[in-house]
Amino acid sequence: MMVRNWMQANPMTIPSDTLVSEAKRVLAESNLHALPVVDGTRLRGLVTRANLLRTGHFVLRTQNQDEINFFATRLKVKDIMVRNPATVQAGDTMEHCLLKGRELGVAQFPVLDGERVVGVISANEIFQLAAHCLGAWERRSGVTLAPVRLGPGVLGRIADVAEAAGAVLQALYPVGRHDAGPEGGFPEKKVIIRFHASKVHEIVSALEAAGFPVIESVDVKRPAMAA
Repeated sequence: MMVRNWMQANPMTIPSDTLVSEAKRVLAESNLHALPVVDGTRLRGLVTRANLLRTGHFVLRTQNQDEINFFATRLKVKDIMVRNPATVQAGDTMEHCLLKGRELGVAQFPVLDGERVVGVISANEIFQLAAHCLGAWERRSGVTLAPVRLGPGVLGRIADVAEAAGAVLQALYPVGRHDAGPEGGFPEKKVIIRFHASKVHEIVSALEAAGFPVIESVDVKRPAMAA
C-alpha cells in the first residue's frame, strides 16, 4: 500500500507570512489538524493545531494585553511553525510511514513528490487504513486466533479449514511483532480472519479441532436478501 493512495491529496497550504490568528481560523473551519507552510513551491514548515493551542494558552496565561494584541494582529506562522518537518514521499509505502511516525513520535507528515507538496498523511488516514483492513465499514464476521507459529503453509491451512467449515473468506492476516521466533525461527502471531458465514460457531469449532485456538469471535448477521 502506497502513501499516495491513502493521503489527503492536494492539501490546503499557507504561506509563512500568514497571521497565526488566520491559520487558527483556517484549521478550525476546515477541521484540519495540520497545514503545510509553503512559500512558492518550497515546503518551509508545518503548523499544527497543537502548535496553535500551546501558543494561545501561553499568551492567555501571561494576561498581558500587549502580548494578546501581538498574538492576534502581528504573530505570524513562521514564528511558531515546525521548521524542516519530517516528510514522506508519495511513493513510500504505508509501512514505511507507520515506522517513521513511531520512530519520530510524529502524527502527521507532509507528503512530497520530489520537493513539491502533494498531500498530507496523518493519524486520521492511518485510522482509516486500519478500519479498512479490519472491515469496520462492512458487515462481516470474524475470529482471532491465539498466537501461532507462522511456518510454511500455516496460513493456507487456516484458510482451508475455515472455508471447509463454510466460511467465505474476506481477509486473513497475522498481527503482532515482527521479531523472529526462538533461535531465529518463524515468529508467533495472532491471526485475524474476516469472513461471511451463517454459522460462525461451526467455523470456530473447526479451527479449534484443527489445533488453532480461537481467543475471540464476532458474529455479524448479514441483512436478508430481498426476494
